[in-house]
Amino acid sequence: MIDLKSLLKDRFDAIASRILLVLNQLDDQQVNWRPNEASNSITNLIVHMNGNINDRIGKGMNNKPYTRNRDDEFESQVKSKQELIEMTETMFGEVTSTLISMTPEQLSELQQTGSRAQTNIEIFIQSVTHFSEHMGQILYIAKILKDDAYISTTVPKKSTR
Repeated sequence: MIDLKSLLKDRFDAIASRILLVLNQLDDQQVNWRPNEASNSITNLIVHMNGNINDRIGKGMNNKPYTRNRDDEFESQVKSKQELIEMTETMFGEVTSTLISMTPEQLSELQQTGSRAQTNIEIFIQSVTHFSEHMGQILYIAKILKDDAYISTTVPKKSTR
């Protein structure tokens, strides 16, 4: 039988790893670059993911106080590469530690997300999909910025031996 928690943890770990590999290829100016006013920078995307985690997992599952202003996550802002690395490590650390520590009963608990109720496991599944989408945007921005100097972030598959 598939262990859903381990599978999700592996996906979250792979997303975090690939984002960190990209961040380590870029400088402070590049992580804040926006192709145009209607588009996001890598900073915006990571700040947005952090807001999502703080809201749904920190507040929703771990009862941490948090007030989110989602629109502010997409405003022009400047963060250092190091701040984004630390934010990425912290937010994915909270996601995976929360996921692994949850009992089946806790995974089945409902929380209100927007206008609908979702179980915590549904939130984890939705989050891994959501973060994969934003990781793709981050990788694409990095490829645009680095051109031929871009180093692939593909995470090697685990050995089955």
